Amino acid sequence: MTTQTATRWRITGEYFENCNCDVVCPCEVSAQGPLMARPDQGHCDVVLAFRLDEGRYGDTDLSGLNVALVWMTPGPMGEGNWTAAAYLDERASTEQQEALGAIFGGAAGGPPGAVAALVTNFLGVKAAPITYETDGQQRRALIPGILDMTIAPVPGSANPNEPVIKRNAHPFFPELTQAYGLQMRYTDYDFTWDNTGKCADFSSFTWSNG
Repeated sequence: MTTQTATRWRITGEYFENCNCDVVCPCEVSAQGPLMARPDQGHCDVVLAFRLDEGRYGDTDLSGLNVALVWMTPGPMGEGNWTAAAYLDERASTEQQEALGAIFGGAAGGPPGAVAALVTNFLGVKAAPITYETDGQQRRALIPGILDMTIAPVPGSANPNEPVIKRNAHPFFPELTQAYGLQMRYTDYDFTWDNTGKCADFSSFTWSNG
């Protein structure tokens, strides 16, 4: 009998997200448990953008590529029944596209694998020109004709020059900077979202499947 060994992968970079909840997102401060609070609007519409500074999937180099994910949940995130879509960097080769799809689609395990179990309606994957920009404390993700998302950190109360930092609030990002949407427009599939002024987070991250 042949034993199949999962491809080892590891990615390091930065991410940010912007959802339709008021600042701060109930999912991150829920007394009911992780992802079990009802979103402020009753449902969650969120876009996540990823910049991969370094990464490998087996022998495939993923450094310098960008990814965007779209999630919609009809109620508390932990209850599942998510709708999802993915956008992969059009600069990626066929092998890189396949690796990114395996990682961010959840098939390759790691943190995205836990999310995949909650998705019941996957809309598909599109290759697209994804821009991830950093300007001081602001972050911007752009997919022409689909996404224009810019966030900025929420200033702290004790020192307005220092952002609000959250620890142990997110299951996949141990430390986050609390932010808000300076502007956000997403239009694709049957969705038209505007999360301007709503909750956002950003963080560096390192993910792997072991």
